[in-house]
Amino acid sequence: MKKYFKYLVIIAVLLAAGCASGVPAGQDKAYAAADEVKYLRQLITKDPAVSRTVMWQADAEFKEPLAEVKNADGKISTIPATVQELDANGSKLYVYTAEFTGLNHDETYEYRAGYGDKRTEWHNLSTSDASNFKALIFPDSQSSDYSGWQKLAQTAYGKNSDAAFFINMGDLVDNGYDFSQWRSWFNAVTPMIENIPLAPVMGNHETYNMNWQIAMPTPYLTLFSLPENGTEKNQNQYYSFNYGDVHFTVLNTQTDEMAEFNPNLMDEQLAWLRSDLASSNAKWKIVLMHKDILRYAFTDRPNNFDPAQIQFTPWAQQLMPVFEEYGVDAVLTAHLHTYRRRVPLKNFRPDNSGITYILTGVAGSVRYAGLWQRNPADAAIAPQPEDANYMTLEKTPDALTFKAFLPDGTEFDSVTINK
Repeated sequence: MKKYFKYLVIIAVLLAAGCASGVPAGQDKAYAAADEVKYLRQLITKDPAVSRTVMWQADAEFKEPLAEVKNADGKISTIPATVQELDANGSKLYVYTAEFTGLNHDETYEYRAGYGDKRTEWHNLSTSDASNFKALIFPDSQSSDYSGWQKLAQTAYGKNSDAAFFINMGDLVDNGYDFSQWRSWFNAVTPMIENIPLAPVMGNHETYNMNWQIAMPTPYLTLFSLPENGTEKNQNQYYSFNYGDVHFTVLNTQTDEMAEFNPNLMDEQLAWLRSDLASSNAKWKIVLMHKDILRYAFTDRPNNFDPAQIQFTPWAQQLMPVFEEYGVDAVLTAHLHTYRRRVPLKNFRPDNSGITYILTGVAGSVRYAGLWQRNPADAAIAPQPEDANYMTLEKTPDALTFKAFLPDGTEFDSVTINK
Protein backbone atom coordinates (compact mmCIF):
# COMPACT_ATOMS: atom_id res chain seq x y z
CA MET A 1 0.00 0.00 0.00
CA LYS A 2 2.92 2.35 0.80
CA LYS A 3 4.30 1.75 -2.71
CA TYR A 4 1.01 2.83 -4.35
CA PHE A 5 0.74 5.80 -1.98
CA LYS A 6 4.20 7.02 -3.13
CA TYR A 7 3.05 6.94 -6.79
CA LEU A 8 -0.14 8.79 -5.91
CA VAL A 9 1.87 11.52 -4.19
CA ILE A 10 4.15 11.86 -7.25
CA ILE A 11 1.13 12.15 -9.56
CA ALA A 12 -0.49 14.76 -7.30
CA VAL A 13 2.70 16.84 -7.26
CA LEU A 14 2.92 16.74 -11.06
CA LEU A 15 -0.72 17.77 -11.41
CA ALA A 16 -0.25 20.60 -8.94
CA ALA A 17 2.79 21.81 -10.83
CA GLY A 18 0.77 21.89 -14.02
CA CYS A 19 -2.06 23.84 -12.36
CA ALA A 20 0.34 26.25 -10.68
CA SER A 21 1.87 27.17 -14.01
CA GLY A 22 -1.55 27.89 -15.52
CA VAL A 23 -0.95 25.20 -18.15
CA PRO A 24 -3.08 22.03 -18.14
CA ALA A 25 -0.98 18.98 -17.33
CA GLY A 26 0.11 17.15 -20.47
CA GLN A 27 -0.67 20.14 -22.69
CA ASP A 28 2.52 22.21 -22.34
CA LYS A 29 3.02 22.57 -26.09
CA ALA A 30 -0.63 23.34 -26.75
CA TYR A 31 -0.55 26.39 -24.48
CA ALA A 32 3.10 27.37 -24.83
CA ALA A 33 2.26 30.35 -27.08
CA ALA A 34 -0.01 32.01 -24.52
CA ASP A 35 2.66 34.45 -23.31
CA GLU A 36 4.08 35.17 -26.77
CA VAL A 37 0.79 35.79 -28.58
CA LYS A 38 -0.31 39.17 -27.25
CA TYR A 39 -3.65 40.97 -27.49
CA LEU A 40 -5.52 38.30 -29.38
CA ARG A 41 -8.56 39.99 -30.88
CA GLN A 42 -11.54 39.64 -33.18
CA LEU A 43 -12.29 42.26 -35.83
CA ILE A 44 -15.55 42.86 -37.65
CA THR A 45 -15.82 41.61 -41.24
CA LYS A 46 -18.09 42.50 -44.14
CA ASP A 47 -20.49 39.78 -42.99
CA PRO A 48 -19.61 38.59 -39.46
CA ALA A 49 -22.31 35.90 -39.63
CA VAL A 50 -20.05 33.85 -41.92
CA SER A 51 -16.54 35.22 -41.36
CA ARG A 52 -14.20 36.73 -38.79
CA THR A 53 -10.81 38.41 -38.74
CA VAL A 54 -8.49 37.34 -35.93
CA MET A 55 -5.38 39.35 -35.09
CA TRP A 56 -2.61 39.35 -32.51
CA GLN A 57 0.87 40.75 -32.06
CA ALA A 58 4.24 39.60 -30.79
CA ASP A 59 7.73 40.90 -30.15
CA ALA A 60 9.19 38.34 -32.56
CA GLU A 61 8.53 37.13 -36.07
CA PHE A 62 7.50 33.49 -35.90
CA LYS A 63 7.65 30.82 -38.56
CA GLU A 64 4.38 29.13 -39.51
CA PRO A 65 2.01 31.56 -37.74
CA LEU A 66 -1.57 30.32 -37.79
CA ALA A 67 -5.01 30.44 -36.27
CA GLU A 68 -7.42 27.56 -35.72
CA VAL A 69 -11.18 27.48 -35.46
CA LYS A 70 -13.10 24.56 -33.95
CA ASN A 71 -16.80 23.89 -34.54
CA ALA A 72 -19.28 22.33 -32.12
CA ASP A 73 -18.41 18.84 -33.40
CA GLY A 74 -14.76 19.35 -32.55
CA LYS A 75 -13.55 19.68 -36.16
CA ILE A 76 -10.55 22.01 -36.35
CA SER A 77 -9.68 24.12 -39.39
CA THR A 78 -6.23 25.70 -39.61
CA ILE A 79 -5.70 29.07 -41.31
CA PRO A 80 -2.21 30.44 -42.10
CA ALA A 81 -1.60 33.96 -40.77
CA THR A 82 0.10 36.87 -42.48
CA VAL A 83 2.50 39.15 -40.63
CA GLN A 84 3.28 42.88 -40.84
CA GLU A 85 6.27 44.49 -39.25
CA LEU A 86 5.57 47.70 -37.34
CA ASP A 87 8.16 50.15 -36.00
CA ALA A 88 7.24 50.62 -32.35
CA ASN A 89 9.34 53.69 -31.58
CA GLY A 90 12.66 52.09 -32.39
CA SER A 91 11.78 48.47 -31.67
CA LYS A 92 9.95 45.99 -33.86
CA LEU A 93 6.41 44.79 -33.36
CA TYR A 94 4.93 42.01 -35.47
CA VAL A 95 1.21 42.04 -36.18
CA TYR A 96 -0.45 38.80 -37.33
CA THR A 97 -3.75 38.42 -39.17
CA ALA A 98 -5.86 35.37 -40.06
CA GLU A 99 -9.21 35.32 -41.84
CA PHE A 100 -11.89 32.76 -40.96
CA THR A 101 -14.35 32.36 -43.84
CA GLY A 102 -17.15 29.93 -44.62
CA LEU A 103 -18.49 29.89 -41.06
CA ASN A 104 -22.09 28.84 -40.45
CA HIS A 105 -24.82 31.20 -39.35
CA ASP A 106 -25.84 31.07 -35.71
CA GLU A 107 -23.16 28.66 -34.58
CA THR A 108 -20.76 28.61 -31.64
CA TYR A 109 -17.06 28.11 -32.36
CA GLU A 110 -13.79 28.31 -30.51
CA TYR A 111 -10.55 29.71 -31.90
CA ARG A 112 -6.91 30.03 -30.94
CA ALA A 113 -3.62 31.24 -32.40
CA GLY A 114 -0.01 30.23 -32.41
CA TYR A 115 2.88 29.08 -34.54
CA GLY A 116 4.54 25.77 -35.30
CA ASP A 117 3.17 23.30 -32.74
CA LYS A 118 2.51 25.95 -30.07
CA ARG A 119 -0.94 27.38 -29.37
CA THR A 120 -2.85 29.70 -27.06
CA GLU A 121 -5.88 28.53 -25.13
CA TRP A 122 -9.26 28.42 -26.87
CA HIS A 123 -11.51 31.50 -26.99
CA ASN A 124 -15.17 31.97 -27.86
CA LEU A 125 -16.31 32.92 -31.34
CA SER A 126 -19.98 32.90 -32.27
CA THR A 127 -21.96 33.84 -35.34
CA SER A 128 -25.57 34.91 -35.21
CA ASP A 129 -28.68 35.09 -37.35
CA ALA A 130 -28.80 38.71 -36.11
CA SER A 131 -32.58 39.12 -36.24
CA ASN A 132 -32.16 40.58 -32.76
CA PHE A 133 -28.84 41.75 -31.40
CA LYS A 134 -27.12 44.15 -29.06
CA ALA A 135 -23.96 46.17 -29.69
CA LEU A 136 -21.85 48.10 -27.19
CA ILE A 137 -20.77 51.60 -28.21
CA PHE A 138 -17.88 53.48 -26.61
CA PRO A 139 -17.08 57.16 -27.28
CA ASP A 140 -13.51 58.55 -27.29
CA SER A 141 -11.41 56.43 -24.93
CA GLN A 142 -8.21 58.54 -25.13
CA SER A 143 -6.78 58.98 -21.66
CA SER A 144 -3.84 60.16 -19.62
CA ASP A 145 -4.52 57.24 -17.27
CA TYR A 146 -6.41 54.32 -18.83
CA SER A 147 -7.59 52.82 -15.53
CA GLY A 148 -10.91 54.67 -15.79
CA TRP A 149 -11.40 53.49 -19.36
CA GLN A 150 -10.61 49.95 -18.28
CA LYS A 151 -13.16 50.07 -15.48
CA LEU A 152 -15.81 51.51 -17.81
CA ALA A 153 -15.18 48.92 -20.53
CA GLN A 154 -15.17 46.04 -18.07
CA THR A 155 -18.35 47.25 -16.35
CA ALA A 156 -20.15 47.74 -19.66
CA TYR A 157 -19.17 44.29 -20.89
CA GLY A 158 -20.09 42.71 -17.57
CA LYS A 159 -23.57 44.21 -17.75
CA ASN A 160 -23.94 43.43 -21.47
CA SER A 161 -22.25 40.07 -21.89
CA ASP A 162 -24.85 39.29 -24.59
CA ALA A 163 -23.41 42.00 -26.88
CA ALA A 164 -22.62 40.67 -30.37
CA PHE A 165 -19.87 43.22 -31.09
CA PHE A 166 -18.55 46.56 -29.86
CA ILE A 167 -17.73 49.90 -31.44
CA ASN A 168 -15.11 52.49 -30.44
CA MET A 169 -15.92 55.88 -31.94
CA GLY A 170 -12.39 57.16 -32.62
CA ASP A 171 -9.57 58.64 -30.54
CA LEU A 172 -9.04 55.21 -29.08
CA VAL A 173 -5.77 56.51 -27.67
CA ASP A 174 -4.45 59.99 -26.98
CA ASN A 175 -1.38 59.53 -29.17
CA GLY A 176 -1.52 57.12 -32.08
CA TYR A 177 2.23 56.44 -32.06
CA ASP A 178 2.53 55.81 -28.30
CA PHE A 179 2.58 52.02 -28.01
CA SER A 180 2.34 52.13 -24.21
CA GLN A 181 -1.10 53.67 -24.72
CA TRP A 182 -2.07 50.96 -27.21
CA ARG A 183 -1.06 48.33 -24.64
CA SER A 184 -3.23 50.06 -22.05
CA TRP A 185 -6.12 50.24 -24.51
CA PHE A 186 -5.89 46.53 -25.36
CA ASN A 187 -5.60 45.58 -21.69
CA ALA A 188 -8.76 47.55 -20.97
CA VAL A 189 -10.86 45.68 -23.54
CA THR A 190 -9.60 42.18 -22.74
CA PRO A 191 -11.32 39.66 -22.60
CA MET A 192 -14.17 41.42 -24.43
CA ILE A 193 -12.14 41.82 -27.63
CA GLU A 194 -11.14 38.14 -27.47
CA ASN A 195 -14.78 37.06 -27.36
CA ILE A 196 -16.63 39.53 -29.62
CA PRO A 197 -15.44 41.55 -32.63
CA LEU A 198 -14.50 45.21 -32.60
CA ALA A 199 -15.68 47.75 -35.19
CA PRO A 200 -13.25 50.68 -34.76
CA VAL A 201 -13.59 54.25 -36.05
CA MET A 202 -10.43 56.25 -36.74
CA GLY A 203 -10.10 59.56 -34.89
CA ASN A 204 -7.80 62.54 -35.22
CA HIS A 205 -5.62 61.44 -32.28
CA GLU A 206 -4.69 58.31 -34.20
CA THR A 207 -2.81 60.67 -36.57
CA TYR A 208 -0.43 62.14 -33.93
CA ASN A 209 3.20 60.99 -33.72
CA MET A 210 5.40 61.13 -30.62
CA ASN A 211 6.27 64.78 -31.36
CA TRP A 212 2.54 65.60 -31.52
CA GLN A 213 2.81 66.31 -35.22
CA ILE A 214 0.37 65.01 -37.82
CA ALA A 215 1.57 61.75 -39.33
CA MET A 216 0.16 58.94 -41.40
CA PRO A 217 -1.78 56.83 -38.84
CA THR A 218 0.32 53.74 -39.59
CA PRO A 219 -0.06 52.07 -36.16
CA TYR A 220 -3.86 52.22 -36.26
CA LEU A 221 -3.98 51.11 -39.90
CA THR A 222 -1.74 48.13 -39.07
CA LEU A 223 -3.30 47.10 -35.76
CA PHE A 224 -6.81 46.80 -37.24
CA SER A 225 -7.46 44.92 -40.46
CA LEU A 226 -10.92 45.95 -41.64
CA PRO A 227 -13.28 45.16 -44.55
CA GLU A 228 -11.99 46.22 -47.95
CA ASN A 229 -13.20 49.51 -49.43
CA GLY A 230 -11.86 49.04 -52.96
CA THR A 231 -8.75 51.20 -52.59
CA GLU A 232 -5.34 50.22 -51.34
CA LYS A 233 -4.26 53.69 -50.23
CA ASN A 234 -7.41 54.26 -48.15
CA GLN A 235 -7.70 50.73 -46.77
CA ASN A 236 -8.73 50.53 -43.07
CA GLN A 237 -9.65 54.25 -43.04
CA TYR A 238 -13.31 53.71 -43.98
CA TYR A 239 -15.37 50.58 -44.53
CA SER A 240 -18.80 49.03 -44.13
CA PHE A 241 -20.33 45.84 -42.77
CA ASN A 242 -23.70 44.19 -42.37
CA TYR A 243 -25.14 42.75 -39.21
CA GLY A 244 -28.37 41.06 -40.19
CA ASP A 245 -30.58 43.67 -41.83
CA VAL A 246 -28.53 46.60 -40.47
CA HIS A 247 -25.89 48.16 -42.72
CA PHE A 248 -23.11 50.03 -40.89
CA THR A 249 -20.98 52.56 -42.78
CA VAL A 250 -17.81 53.75 -41.02
CA LEU A 251 -16.27 57.01 -42.28
CA ASN A 252 -12.96 58.80 -41.86
CA THR A 253 -13.60 62.45 -40.97
CA GLN A 254 -9.87 63.25 -40.63
CA THR A 255 -9.70 64.89 -44.05
CA ASP A 256 -7.76 67.89 -42.69
CA GLU A 257 -5.22 65.70 -40.90
CA MET A 258 -4.87 63.43 -43.94
CA ALA A 259 -4.59 66.27 -46.49
CA GLU A 260 -0.82 65.92 -46.81
CA PHE A 261 -1.12 62.20 -47.51
CA ASN A 262 -4.27 62.21 -49.63
CA PRO A 263 -5.69 65.63 -50.59
CA ASN A 264 -8.51 63.87 -52.48
CA LEU A 265 -9.68 61.82 -49.51
CA MET A 266 -13.09 63.49 -49.13
CA ASP A 267 -13.94 63.23 -52.83
CA GLU A 268 -12.86 59.60 -52.96
CA GLN A 269 -14.75 58.80 -49.80
CA LEU A 270 -17.91 60.55 -50.98
CA ALA A 271 -17.89 58.53 -54.20
CA TRP A 272 -17.41 55.34 -52.19
CA LEU A 273 -20.13 56.39 -49.71
CA ARG A 274 -22.69 56.86 -52.44
CA SER A 275 -21.84 53.50 -53.95
CA ASP A 276 -21.84 51.79 -50.58
CA LEU A 277 -25.24 53.10 -49.49
CA ALA A 278 -26.81 52.67 -52.93
CA SER A 279 -25.74 49.02 -53.12
CA SER A 280 -27.23 48.13 -49.74
CA ASN A 281 -30.77 46.79 -49.54
CA ALA A 282 -30.64 46.51 -45.76
CA LYS A 283 -33.73 47.64 -43.86
CA TRP A 284 -31.64 49.85 -41.56
CA LYS A 285 -28.62 52.07 -42.25
CA ILE A 286 -26.34 53.50 -39.56
CA VAL A 287 -23.29 55.74 -40.12
CA LEU A 288 -20.38 55.89 -37.66
CA MET A 289 -17.88 58.76 -37.87
CA HIS A 290 -15.57 60.48 -35.42
CA LYS A 291 -16.05 64.23 -35.92
CA ASP A 292 -19.46 65.73 -35.27
CA ILE A 293 -21.91 67.49 -37.58
CA LEU A 294 -22.55 70.55 -35.39
CA ARG A 295 -20.48 73.50 -34.28
CA TYR A 296 -20.74 74.33 -30.58
CA ALA A 297 -20.19 77.71 -28.99
CA PHE A 298 -17.74 77.95 -26.10
CA THR A 299 -19.05 78.89 -22.67
CA ASP A 300 -15.92 80.70 -21.46
CA ARG A 301 -14.45 82.48 -24.49
CA PRO A 302 -15.57 84.60 -27.45
CA ASN A 303 -17.42 82.81 -30.22
CA ASN A 304 -17.38 83.65 -33.91
CA PHE A 305 -20.97 82.65 -34.56
CA ASP A 306 -24.42 83.08 -33.05
CA PRO A 307 -24.97 80.14 -30.64
CA ALA A 308 -28.74 80.56 -31.01
CA GLN A 309 -28.47 79.31 -34.57
CA ILE A 310 -27.71 75.71 -35.57
CA GLN A 311 -24.29 75.74 -37.19
CA PHE A 312 -22.97 72.79 -39.23
CA THR A 313 -19.37 71.70 -39.75
CA PRO A 314 -17.87 71.63 -43.26
CA TRP A 315 -17.86 67.84 -43.47
CA ALA A 316 -21.50 67.75 -42.31
CA GLN A 317 -22.48 70.04 -45.17
CA GLN A 318 -21.00 67.53 -47.61
CA LEU A 319 -22.16 64.33 -45.93
CA MET A 320 -25.66 65.04 -44.60
CA PRO A 321 -27.36 65.41 -48.01
CA VAL A 322 -25.90 62.02 -48.99
CA PHE A 323 -27.21 60.45 -45.80
CA GLU A 324 -30.68 61.77 -46.56
CA GLU A 325 -30.56 60.75 -50.23
CA TYR A 326 -29.86 57.12 -49.36
CA GLY A 327 -32.15 56.72 -46.36
CA VAL A 328 -29.75 56.62 -43.42
CA ASP A 329 -31.62 56.15 -40.13
CA ALA A 330 -29.03 57.17 -37.52
CA VAL A 331 -25.59 58.78 -37.40
CA LEU A 332 -23.26 58.41 -34.41
CA THR A 333 -20.37 60.82 -33.85
CA ALA A 334 -17.79 61.65 -31.16
CA HIS A 335 -14.78 64.03 -30.86
CA LEU A 336 -16.29 66.73 -28.61
CA HIS A 337 -16.29 64.60 -25.42
CA THR A 338 -19.86 65.41 -24.52
CA TYR A 339 -23.11 63.46 -24.90
CA ARG A 340 -25.80 65.18 -26.98
CA ARG A 341 -28.76 63.54 -28.67
CA ARG A 342 -30.27 65.82 -31.30
CA VAL A 343 -33.77 66.37 -32.54
CA PRO A 344 -34.20 64.62 -35.92
CA LEU A 345 -32.60 66.71 -38.67
CA LYS A 346 -33.37 67.02 -42.37
CA ASN A 347 -32.31 69.67 -44.90
CA PHE A 348 -30.16 71.21 -42.14
CA ARG A 349 -33.08 71.93 -39.84
CA PRO A 350 -35.26 70.11 -37.27
CA ASP A 351 -37.73 67.73 -38.89
CA ASN A 352 -39.45 64.78 -37.23
CA SER A 353 -38.98 62.77 -40.42
CA GLY A 354 -35.24 63.42 -40.36
CA ILE A 355 -32.20 61.45 -39.24
CA THR A 356 -31.33 60.80 -35.59
CA TYR A 357 -27.86 62.17 -34.79
CA ILE A 358 -26.18 61.23 -31.51
CA LEU A 359 -22.93 62.71 -30.23
CA THR A 360 -21.87 59.70 -28.16
CA GLY A 361 -19.98 61.34 -25.27
CA VAL A 362 -16.64 60.42 -23.66
CA ALA A 363 -15.28 57.15 -22.29
CA GLY A 364 -11.71 58.16 -21.34
CA SER A 365 -10.16 60.54 -18.84
CA VAL A 366 -9.80 63.53 -21.20
CA ARG A 367 -12.75 65.75 -20.25
CA TYR A 368 -13.97 69.15 -21.40
CA ALA A 369 -16.28 69.85 -18.50
CA GLY A 370 -18.60 72.78 -19.19
CA LEU A 371 -16.72 73.76 -22.35
CA TRP A 372 -19.67 73.75 -24.76
CA GLN A 373 -22.91 75.71 -24.67
CA ARG A 374 -26.23 74.08 -25.38
CA ASN A 375 -27.08 73.85 -29.06
CA PRO A 376 -30.63 74.54 -30.26
CA ALA A 377 -30.61 71.06 -31.84
CA ASP A 378 -29.85 69.30 -28.55
CA ALA A 379 -32.77 67.16 -27.40
CA ALA A 380 -30.92 65.48 -24.51
CA ILE A 381 -27.56 65.87 -22.76
CA ALA A 382 -25.72 63.89 -20.10
CA PRO A 383 -26.16 64.70 -16.40
CA GLN A 384 -23.95 67.61 -15.36
CA PRO A 385 -21.11 67.85 -14.43
CA GLU A 386 -20.47 65.36 -17.19
CA ASP A 387 -18.94 61.97 -16.40
CA ALA A 388 -17.80 59.18 -18.70
CA ASN A 389 -20.45 57.09 -20.42
CA TYR A 390 -21.10 54.21 -22.78
CA MET A 391 -24.03 53.26 -25.00
CA THR A 392 -25.88 50.23 -26.29
CA LEU A 393 -27.72 49.61 -29.53
CA GLU A 394 -30.54 47.09 -29.23
CA LYS A 395 -31.94 45.82 -32.53
CA THR A 396 -35.35 44.13 -32.88
CA PRO A 397 -37.14 43.38 -36.16
CA ASP A 398 -38.95 46.73 -36.19
CA ALA A 399 -36.87 49.05 -34.02
CA LEU A 400 -33.44 50.42 -33.19
CA THR A 401 -33.03 51.53 -29.56
CA PHE A 402 -30.03 53.56 -28.43
CA LYS A 403 -29.42 53.85 -24.68
CA ALA A 404 -26.79 55.85 -22.81
CA PHE A 405 -25.34 54.83 -19.43
CA LEU A 406 -23.17 56.31 -16.72
CA PRO A 407 -20.06 54.35 -15.63
CA ASP A 408 -22.02 52.45 -12.97
CA GLY A 409 -24.61 51.30 -15.52
CA THR A 410 -27.29 53.89 -14.69
CA GLU A 411 -29.31 54.70 -17.83
CA PHE A 412 -29.70 58.42 -18.50
CA ASP A 413 -31.05 58.62 -22.05
CA SER A 414 -32.86 56.47 -24.59
CA VAL A 415 -34.33 56.86 -28.03
CA THR A 416 -36.11 54.35 -30.27
CA ILE A 417 -36.42 54.54 -34.05
CA ASN A 418 -39.28 52.47 -35.46
CA LYS A 419 -39.69 51.21 -39.00
